[in-house]
This record gives sequence, structure tokens and C-alpha cells, in this order.
Amino acid sequence: MAKVSIQEGMTEMSAVKLSGAEILLKSIEAEGVDTIFGYPGGQALPIYDALYDSGIRHILARHEQGAAHAADGYARATGKPGVCLATSGPGATNLVTGIANAYMDSVPLVAITGQVTRSSLGKDSFQEADITGITMPIVKHNYLVKDPAELAQTVKDAFHIATTGRPGPVLIDMPSDVSLEKVPYRRPGQPDLPGYKPLLDGDHSLIMEAARAIAKSERPLIYSGGGVVISGAQEELVRLAEMLLAPVTSTLLGLGGFPGNHPLSLGMLGMHGTKYANFAVCECDLLIAVGARFDNRVTGKLETFAPGAKVIHIDIDPAEIGKNVRVDIPIVGDVKRVLRQLLEVLQPRLGAAWQEKIQAWKKEYPLEYRENGDSLKPQSIIREIYYLTNGQARIATEVGQHQMWTAQYYSFTKPRSFITSGGLGTMGFGLPAALGVQVGCPGETVFNIAGDGSIQMNIQELCTAVNYELPVNVAILDNGYLGLVRQWQEMFYNRRYSQSELQNPDFVKLAEAYGAEGYRVTKKSEVTPVLEQAIRSNKPVMIDFIIDREDNVLPIVPPGESLNKMLG
Repeated sequence: MAKVSIQEGMTEMSAVKLSGAEILLKSIEAEGVDTIFGYPGGQALPIYDALYDSGIRHILARHEQGAAHAADGYARATGKPGVCLATSGPGATNLVTGIANAYMDSVPLVAITGQVTRSSLGKDSFQEADITGITMPIVKHNYLVKDPAELAQTVKDAFHIATTGRPGPVLIDMPSDVSLEKVPYRRPGQPDLPGYKPLLDGDHSLIMEAARAIAKSERPLIYSGGGVVISGAQEELVRLAEMLLAPVTSTLLGLGGFPGNHPLSLGMLGMHGTKYANFAVCECDLLIAVGARFDNRVTGKLETFAPGAKVIHIDIDPAEIGKNVRVDIPIVGDVKRVLRQLLEVLQPRLGAAWQEKIQAWKKEYPLEYRENGDSLKPQSIIREIYYLTNGQARIATEVGQHQMWTAQYYSFTKPRSFITSGGLGTMGFGLPAALGVQVGCPGETVFNIAGDGSIQMNIQELCTAVNYELPVNVAILDNGYLGLVRQWQEMFYNRRYSQSELQNPDFVKLAEAYGAEGYRVTKKSEVTPVLEQAIRSNKPVMIDFIIDREDNVLPIVPPGESLNKMLG
């Protein structure tokens, strides 16, 4: 037998002809992807045909939006990029909400769409939609691939963009004839993107300036965002807080980035934050913002946000620094790396008076709710889920009152355990996201805490859970209203409940129709045994908790008001 050199073998390998669809899947596998969430259709059939012989697992969602949210949940829980796949036209446009959701929350997502043939582009062909044009404002980058020879490098670059710097979604649109055309396969090179070079290390002079400001501060406060979770900086954040004896308040997406049961934790700030967190923001003299973007639900009235504080802002995205709030010390870089730089030059400090004030606020203004006989209180249900799971469950939510109660009453102690839609506030996110979490974290307890309005946005994904034996637990806090809409109508619109009351299906029968277990809970005495049964079950479970109809999320900062003007 003739010997073949390594170089000759590589040349021979590079000459092998593969279809565009085969190159796509080979390139995705090379990025470590083992699961795709999707829904087939005409222009994506070449990809699905190649997928038939692939080693990649495919989860068939029941709606393309569900596929995008499932990929999003998978990415948030695992830290790996999520991948979703759909066909052209309505298949692609059904992904748009999921892509926008991932963009707002900085989630690494690669969305792949089939497209009409190259010769049919721009001719209003059947199921044609300009998905690259449609998604341009809601992706980090997108590609319309017209040459299959460029596909391997495109995939390599797409994953690089999605997962580095500030993560986010990237879309690859593939005409069906590109998927079918065979070309020689050549391995891609390393990404070479001259206009895309994220800064990772903070500027040394600004690090030193921040250290001096911290040394002079008497009332420092750390404001922690989702960037802490994304960069894996939770250990560095705890070290910083303990070294400075600085309390830590978190955004919605920052929850879990700092342990919620830590003595220095103030919980969430902002519109539905704790009173003591909001008071601390108003009275601190130094605000250290770490991987957060100062969105309006956090700041309230901008003119009165942290009025006496010098602001240090650490973020990997330079566009976020100074966008909403004046910043005194801007540090661009990866949160984990910048905090390590900062910790090297800081000295421990004492802040007894500030700590005493914080503790006094915690005692005077605790998070609390009133029991009402034997009726079900949503806060107590969430606390019971916390106790029964030892705070170790992965919790997804839909969007609304239940989401805010979860943020307040489930004490998240580890990163990537709270999976929720922050920036876009997408009803219908929670159930498919929970499926993605369960796929990415098999064997772990996963709950989707839902409202009776939100759950119906993508309830068809319960069928996906049953089909793939994903034992997700769905806890519906059912008050017969679009709860947060009704609360605003009560508080700010004179109790004019316009189109916020719901006529719901029988959720128990619906769950059983899909093949899941269904329970209805109406008494406090039933809560614990039903939750225990759900946690033990190896099937998807849906529990309909009938709660007080007009319970409100409190405290609340009225829209446009200062953080110290809380109601409730």
C-alpha cells in the first residue's frame, strides 16, 4: 500500500465535495453544537435532509418562536450558543421575536433560515421574506450566503461574533439552491474581522482612578447586571463586595450573579425592587455599575438617579457607557477580567456606619405580604418552590406579575439559574425557554413560573415537552387577569379594567390532552404535596394555582418617578 503524507491527506480531504447543507452542519458540529431547535419547511428541506444523517440532535418545536426561545433558554442556562432553524418567509419571520429577545438580553444565538433560490430573490416569490433586512436592527450581524464555498468560514465567523464581546444573535440566511450545490469542502481559518475587536482588559489608568475613588468613598454601592453572569464573574464580584463591605443590588438579569442569601445582597433594584435597594441607590456616594446598562426600569426618573454619587461603569460594550447616565470613570472591558484587575490594586476597607444604615432599612422595609385566610398567595407559592428545591432549581418565567414576584421571593444563589426575558419583556418566553434549559441541563429540576395570560402565548410547546420527555414543571399563578396590565389599570387608570380580564381554558384538561400531568390547587394545604409530586415526577407537569384575583406586585415605583417615591 502506498504511503500518503499528512499534507497530501489534507489536500485530498479538502477536495471532497459536500452540499451547502452538509457544509453547514459539519461547520456547526465543529463549533461544539449538539442540539438544534427548529421547525422544517420547503426552503429548509435540504438542510433537514442533511440533518437526517447528522449526529446533531434536533428538537422539533411546535412554533418557530418556540424554537428561538428554547435555543435562548439553552444558551442562558449552559453558556453555550443556542441554535435555531426555520424555513423562509413566515418561518423566518416567526423567529423575529425570539431573535429580538436574545438581542436585548445579550444571549449568544445563531439563527439559520432557509431562503428562496438565488434566482428567485427580490421577486416576491412564494414564501420569500427579506429576513436579513428585517432582522438588521436586532442582530449583531447577519449573512445572506450566496456562495456555498464561503459557508464554512461564514459559520465560523458567525459563532465567533455571537459568543464574543457582548454576546448576541447572528442570523445566517441560506437560499435552498446554495444548500443543494456541492463544492469542495475546505476547513475555515480563524475569524479575521478587522472592524470587530472587542476590548477585554480595562485601561490601567482608569482602573487606578476607580481604586482611588473607592478608597475615598464612605457609602459605596455595587450595581450588578447580566454582564456578571455572562462573563462568569460571580466569584470576583463576591470578593469585591466583601473587600469593600459594599452592598450589592442586582438588575433582573443580574439575579444569581451575586448570591441572594449573602448578607451584603439587597436584591433587585428599580421599579419593583426592594425599598432598601432603592434607598441605597439614592444615598450612596459611589455607584459601581458592573455589567449593567441603566435601563429605565432600573433608573426611574433619570435626573434623580443616584443624585450624590460618583459613577464607575464597567462594561464590555462601549456604546452602553454614558448612554443613559453620566459616568465619571468609564472602564470598557470584560467584567471578569476588569474586576480581577481592580482587585489587585484595592485595599480592604471598613464602612460600619453605611452597613448600619443598610441593616436599619432592611429591618424597617422588608419584602412582605399579608396572608388572607386559606386563599393562595403567589409570594408564598414561590417561597415554597424555593424551599422544596433548596434554592437549586433552574427557574424560567413568562413576563408579568409572576415574573416580578419570582424575582423578589425566590432567592437566587447561583448564576444561570434565573431564565427570564428582561429587555424585551416577551410574554410566551418561559415555557419554550424552560424546555431549552431542561435540554441543556438534563437531570436538574426546572420550573416555569407563569401567568395565566403569558402561558397561553406558546402553550403548544407543552407538546414538545411531552414528546421529548422533558420533565419541566409549569406553575401557573392564575388570577383570571392579565395581571400586570390590571394592576396598572387599578393604580394609574382609575380601575378601568379594559380588556384585561381573561376567560381561561381548563388548564388541567389541557395538560392532560397534551399528555402531561395536570393539577389544580385552590387551598394552602394543597400547595406543598402537589409541588412535591411535580418535583418527583418524570413527566411534564402543569399546576394551576388559583390565587387572589387582585393581588399586586409591591413595592412599585410609578413610571417616571424617582426611586425613593415607591408605593406599597
